[in-house]
Amino acid sequence: MPLFELVIALLLAGAVLSAWARRISVPYPALLALAGAGLALLPNVPSVTLDPELALALFLAPVLLDAAFDSSPRDLMRDWRPVVGLAVAAVAVTIGAVAVVARLCVPGLPWPAAIALGAIVAPPDAAAATAVLKQMRPPHRLLVILEGESLFNDASALLVYRLAVTAAAAGSFSPWSALPLLVVVSVGSVLLAAVLSRLTLLIVGRVRDVATSVIIQFLTTFAVWILAERLRLSGIITIVTYAILTARSAPERMPARLRIPSYAVWEVVVFVLNVLAFILVGLQLRPILQRLDRPQLLAYLATAAAVCAAVIVVRMLWALAYELLGRWARPGDPRDPQLASRGSLRSAIAIGWSGMRGIVTLAAGLALPSAFPGRDLILFTAFSVVLVTLVLQGGTLAPLMRLLRLEDDGTVEGEIRRARAETARAGLAALQGTGENGMTVLLTRKYEARLRRADGTGPAAAEEVEDLPRYAEALRRAQEAERRKLLDLRARGVIGDDAFHRVEEELDWADLHAEAQRGAV
Repeated sequence: MPLFELVIALLLAGAVLSAWARRISVPYPALLALAGAGLALLPNVPSVTLDPELALALFLAPVLLDAAFDSSPRDLMRDWRPVVGLAVAAVAVTIGAVAVVARLCVPGLPWPAAIALGAIVAPPDAAAATAVLKQMRPPHRLLVILEGESLFNDASALLVYRLAVTAAAAGSFSPWSALPLLVVVSVGSVLLAAVLSRLTLLIVGRVRDVATSVIIQFLTTFAVWILAERLRLSGIITIVTYAILTARSAPERMPARLRIPSYAVWEVVVFVLNVLAFILVGLQLRPILQRLDRPQLLAYLATAAAVCAAVIVVRMLWALAYELLGRWARPGDPRDPQLASRGSLRSAIAIGWSGMRGIVTLAAGLALPSAFPGRDLILFTAFSVVLVTLVLQGGTLAPLMRLLRLEDDGTVEGEIRRARAETARAGLAALQGTGENGMTVLLTRKYEARLRRADGTGPAAAEEVEDLPRYAEALRRAQEAERRKLLDLRARGVIGDDAFHRVEEELDWADLHAEAQRGAV
């Protein structure tokens, strides 16, 4: 079957699997992983080779920007300790544990290759976990920790990954000489992101065409990544910082008629990239399996099983140890609701079991140079970790959440109600002076005029045509006041980004409706 037809068929299959995954409450990447494994076993599938330098840019840049754009800096600051613990310390422990396990299973595997394997499988994909958790409506803090971890664990793991790949190519590595380089790379990436964010906002504010706006968004995303890589900086740190900074100002500069289709396009692109990642891994695993005889295959399976056990056990132990040590460090009455809200053993179990690996692991495996030592073993093991964690943990996460009885604390819903009330008050305040009775008459005439036009019984009266522009202008003033108030609530930390985006979407649809009415006048 030609490659193009195969990709189209698998994209369709991915859409069907995604719909099925929502019905059975499992992350759709779990079903994609099973499909990728099945693809690797099919005969006569085409062989595909992806440029290693393209893999990370193609798969990670849009996915990370999409996740970082929706993150809430306010919430991350409140729970920075567990986020940093998972994103940095837990990743480092996982890398070390996996490297040791890989060396024990394959003594001839060079240390740089073993460390690269650890860095590839260390960062979990929170999107897979939150896809299930959001259906279960857990405490908001649990989602904040998992989503925050996913933004920064990729950076810490892939920095080690790059160092390991460089060490494998150079034949030597000095961790002490690498520390100053890591500091320079991190600071330089943040500064570059700040500059590029300001430049992007200047461009976005001038665009008024939907297609042009979407194209510019994707071009700037890849441009930010490529420029960071060309400057020997961290593409991940740059893209995450760039997205967070841009998200703070973009709502003021981008109108609703551009934002709504842009969000829809980004959602589709992230889904397509997940499907393509599993397709490409499946296509690359096929020739690997063909090259293995039975003893080699058994050795690969044993190594993959040991690494899978290591990543699952290390994360669970870390989550439980962090919670138990935290309780010891903050003694108090366990019945205190404020203390209980900061963490619980049940939350630690849920976080520990939410360590599914996904597109980051696949992209990093695909990005290994073709001559990298142990590449076949590393790619096979990486996909096995993704498959096992998605199917085992992803398939059992929903029942586990029901067993743990972790319920929504109402944080986001409370902020949404407050944002709606505050924006409504701001809109009413903007209408002061227009006359309440006059506005009621204008609204009545507007609907009467719309009804006559819809029924075809005749055109609007002359006085109604004269009044409609006054109504439209008053409505515009009210909606602008609502949006300013919403931005102010987020800027002051009264509401988080989850509540902000929910209410922003409501205002966007109201803006589109009002714009359509103005066009009909």
